[in-house]
Amino acid sequence: MYRFLLSRQWVLVTLVAVLLIPVMIQLGFWQLHRHQDRVARNDLVARNLRAEPVPVEQLAREGRGVPREDTWRRVTATGSYEPAEEVVVRQRLGADDKQGYFVLTPLRLADGAAVLVNRGWVPAGADLTSFPEVPPPPAGEVTVTGRLRPDETTDSGIRDKAGLPDRQVMLINSRHQAADGLPGPVLGGFVELTATEPRPAGKQPEPVGEPDHSSIGVHIAYAIQWWIFAAAVPLGWWILVRRERRDRAAAAAKAAQMAEPEEATQPEESTQPAEADGPAAAGTATTAEGAEKPAADDERAPSLAPAEQMAAD
Repeated sequence: MYRFLLSRQWVLVTLVAVLLIPVMIQLGFWQLHRHQDRVARNDLVARNLRAEPVPVEQLAREGRGVPREDTWRRVTATGSYEPAEEVVVRQRLGADDKQGYFVLTPLRLADGAAVLVNRGWVPAGADLTSFPEVPPPPAGEVTVTGRLRPDETTDSGIRDKAGLPDRQVMLINSRHQAADGLPGPVLGGFVELTATEPRPAGKQPEPVGEPDHSSIGVHIAYAIQWWIFAAAVPLGWWILVRRERRDRAAAAAKAAQMAEPEEATQPEESTQPAEADGPAAAGTATTAEGAEKPAADDERAPSLAPAEQMAAD
């Protein structure tokens, strides 16, 4: 009944179904792991944002990246800004999703090392080839508080472009800044500014918003969806097999019915003697079974002619 499963078409269908099941199961686990990573990341961000700030020198080192467990940790740094080394970071969104720049200004610490400070966002001007109008940083010694961030790389999806206008960059990267001529040692990572003491008197760039650490996305729903698909594959395969078997059985029955000869219709047996037609039938008689036999000698005597009958009378 199921020999059709050995056909080329059904072998291919079965192989595809068998391959889809583990692939879909793996995709479900991939989404589950993404959900777990997102939950762990949210917990880390929330914990580091609640922690008391520590000096940036305790967590950041020259030529070393920021460890994952220290990302978003609140830090403080005391020093003086160097506006001459200030650059802007292109294609960054502000609070209203408008294109603009991040303002990246080095802060020179007491030990001579510099740390990059993202002072906030400014809108893009009409001329994207020139340095935008940026509020100057506060003069003198200041103490800044902010969130410690790792250096940006192209792995984040940002494409580093060459040939940009002067003092414009695509990535916030301490090593790139040191290579571009920032004097002295440069601590790895950068600080995302949240507060300054003493508080600046004039207008400053728009602060960068706090990261979202409450959303977990829909990864767990996608995981469940992939597993449902994996369970539906064998069920769908079996439904197709049963339908194919039913269709083939119906086609075979129809072909067999069309091949059978029509039953011959038998004639009814006659109980009346067969009528004689002409002289050839004069010498026969019909039996009760309908078979003809020769008539007896006395039954074969010819009848008298009409004239002879009248003479006899």
